[in-house]
Amino acid sequence: MTSLRERAQRDGTPLIDDDGGAHVRVTFVWLTESENETPPRLRGDFNFWRAGIELTKSEPQTYTYCDEFPRDAYIEYGFFHEYDIDERAADPHNPRITWNGFDSVNHYVSLPDYRAPDLTRRGAGVARGAISEHWLEAPFTGDTHRKLYLYHPPTDEAVPLVIVWDGGDYLRRGTLNIIVDNLIAQGRIRPVALALLDSEARARYLEYMQSETTIEGAIRAVLPFAAQHLNLIDAAEQPGIHGVLGSSMGGLMALYTALRQPTIFGRVLCQSGAFWPDPAMFGSMLITQLIRHLPAPSIRVWQDCGTLEWLIDGNRWMRDLLLERGYDLTYREYHGGHNHIMWRDNTWRGLETLYPPLT
Repeated sequence: MTSLRERAQRDGTPLIDDDGGAHVRVTFVWLTESENETPPRLRGDFNFWRAGIELTKSEPQTYTYCDEFPRDAYIEYGFFHEYDIDERAADPHNPRITWNGFDSVNHYVSLPDYRAPDLTRRGAGVARGAISEHWLEAPFTGDTHRKLYLYHPPTDEAVPLVIVWDGGDYLRRGTLNIIVDNLIAQGRIRPVALALLDSEARARYLEYMQSETTIEGAIRAVLPFAAQHLNLIDAAEQPGIHGVLGSSMGGLMALYTALRQPTIFGRVLCQSGAFWPDPAMFGSMLITQLIRHLPAPSIRVWQDCGTLEWLIDGNRWMRDLLLERGYDLTYREYHGGHNHIMWRDNTWRGLETLYPPLT
């Protein structure tokens, strides 16, 4: 019988046992060089990246953690020697890594039925929208000079604008321009332009925590600047035609932006919004009070979240509140965690819902 150690060395890690059911068994494995070596702890999407999981000694010098996941899940994880100082240990038998967006890389595993959408890869013969890069001075918190990328769709007609918070990440890691190119070419959405704005790393929390200053910057600086370089529909003629997209804190800010300026930004794509799972904190958030106590504006909302996220409960509460208050909401969950791969894989769904092709 093949040992776990032999399987890990032969097949790589984590080990996947698939009996054809709705879930597959995943075994994370750490091999030590001696019996005296202490294995690291494990963190990942499956425990919300909280306190490290202590591995179980399953065989000599072989430590494991087993769990079951939906067969289409995408999972990121890491090993850590010291939780307090966040010292990572690379999984020597899993070469699959991805940047975590902050300070390091995560290992990942894709289960048998996971597939990245074809839309994330440029289709043959698809017309390319142009990307222009700018430095914009705007009334934002912290450094007021920001990198702004404009996506010019391959059309001469006037189009809606979608402002994208953390836009550089959506462009580089989310391949958003490629996704939009493909959607337009396939006739699955009407052409849209994008204003992809970077946040200021040191002030990101303040900028996206329901900030009036950020909204002012969008209206007074981003929108007029984009209108100088793009052929945009005038929101005065088509109220609420423009959209706003963001994930995590950016998702919170996307919804807040539309609540505060619905006649301009009437379409929201909120991914893994930072709606805290603590009921007391959720209830006290300004955005919650706006939704509870003001009439629902005529905005359309796409909201999605991964079932392996610590924010899933907060997003379900926000979903229920929006529906209770009569908002036009489309909500979706997927089997993944809090990362740009999952946001990339699902952005197209929100764009199709909010900007269907013109008939």
